[in-house]
Amino acid sequence: MTKFTGLMALAALMSTTTLVSAETLRWARAGDALTLDPHAQNEGPTHTIRHQIYEPLIIRDTSGAFEPALATEWGPSADDPNVWVFKLREGVTFHNGEAFTAEDVVFSFERAKQPNSDMKELINSIVEVRAVDDYTVEMVTDGPNPILPSNLTNLFILDKGWAEANNTVNVQDFEGGEITYATTNANGTGPYVLQSREPDVRTVMTRNEGYWGRDQFPMEVSEIVYTPIQNAATRVAALLSGEVNFLQDMPVQDLERVNNADGLVVKKAPQNRVIFFGMNMGADDIEADNVDGANPLADARVRKAMSMAINRDAIQQVVMRGQSEPAGMIAPPFVNGWTAEMDAESTTDIEGAKALMQEAGYGDGFSIRLDCPNDRYINDEAICQAAVGMLGQIGVTVNLDAKPKAQHFPLITDGKTDFYMLGWGVPTYDSEYIFNFLVHGRESDIGTWNGTGYDNDELDAKIKSLASNTDLDARNADIAEIWRVVQDETLYIPIHHQVLNWGMADGVGIEVDPEDQPKVKYFTMK
Repeated sequence: MTKFTGLMALAALMSTTTLVSAETLRWARAGDALTLDPHAQNEGPTHTIRHQIYEPLIIRDTSGAFEPALATEWGPSADDPNVWVFKLREGVTFHNGEAFTAEDVVFSFERAKQPNSDMKELINSIVEVRAVDDYTVEMVTDGPNPILPSNLTNLFILDKGWAEANNTVNVQDFEGGEITYATTNANGTGPYVLQSREPDVRTVMTRNEGYWGRDQFPMEVSEIVYTPIQNAATRVAALLSGEVNFLQDMPVQDLERVNNADGLVVKKAPQNRVIFFGMNMGADDIEADNVDGANPLADARVRKAMSMAINRDAIQQVVMRGQSEPAGMIAPPFVNGWTAEMDAESTTDIEGAKALMQEAGYGDGFSIRLDCPNDRYINDEAICQAAVGMLGQIGVTVNLDAKPKAQHFPLITDGKTDFYMLGWGVPTYDSEYIFNFLVHGRESDIGTWNGTGYDNDELDAKIKSLASNTDLDARNADIAEIWRVVQDETLYIPIHHQVLNWGMADGVGIEVDPEDQPKVKYFTMK
């Protein structure tokens, strides 16, 4: 989105403000949901919009603790450790009035395992989902899975009948550019009902008065008007003028200005997300560089040198205005497997990096393209611009190509980038999630976001064994061993842990969610 289209979005938002009541949440952030299809993309802002409309079996509340959603009880079967039993909430209806039953759960999980699904890594240990009766579901895993519930908090349930009637039984091929009915239409059980959807312009939702939790949660917002505004100055102007009363993706340079404005407040918390660079080390040759017949990124010394060239403290102080924490591993501190020791391993050493480049045969450097989003992470393009100068100090000439996330992400999942920025949150709070998506070799149902080309059969086997290892001490030891390989091989270049800043009118009551996924049913409005 250009600055012009950002202004157009703001103008469209302003045109609605005279018609809304005090219970309207006028919500803006840098980017839009990529799609409404419940299983097509595993991406934070996309999940955030879906969470207002659709529901999983289990959610996390604002503190990160499990909370019942469409399931009221869950646990391993007393008769078989390979079976988890879920008791479903009775009396729930979809927005079109159809009853929610176990049949919808079975259908949704089978759909989420399809090749085009971006959620399949989360449930690849499940071999069968079966309906025992209308309100009981059993999930059979290929071995005892002690953390299965952690994988289900963004796995949304779709109405089987609605999907069949609207030809959306199959998951949208997002990377292939497919558009389906489920891309811009929705029918969930959630607290808000989709009224209109204009991608990259505006999404309007209204309170579901028949919601099962209508009296359990505050539910004080009667209407949500969600407007993506890519341009930072335009976003802040909208908040300062009152046209927006809730803003994610607060520009760090405007925090003090907003916090000092009458009637506004900025709330801050560490985010469960790491920002990093990925490198295609698996190819014999790569297209994005000027080295013929070889791949400099295949040499661990080059990858290590590039990491040593990044001055994370400078990025924290200058680019992020203090609103980040330098990272040495691609796991946030929230996650089982993170250690302070590994998170301190990335240090800046220009002379040492130059020596490694010389040793690897690249003393004269090389050039490469860096693919970067410009509407997904806090100051994403500015971070990439800073990295360009830092890498130049060791002879790596970087050509920056920044584009919207809808165009950037398919470069990674389709294997069309050799050097790229990515951010990763961990909704399961466990390292297995990171390994399944980012470390395991790319296969049809695992490793789908591993754009590095790294493939280690022995490590892959250890990663897959995590799902069924019920000896938690032994499992944690395996996690530590996997991390040691990730660190020693410099599979990725960690940059920092994001810090969240939400700006809002002081009448909007909500605390910052470390997942950066506000659920509007928890909001209060004064």
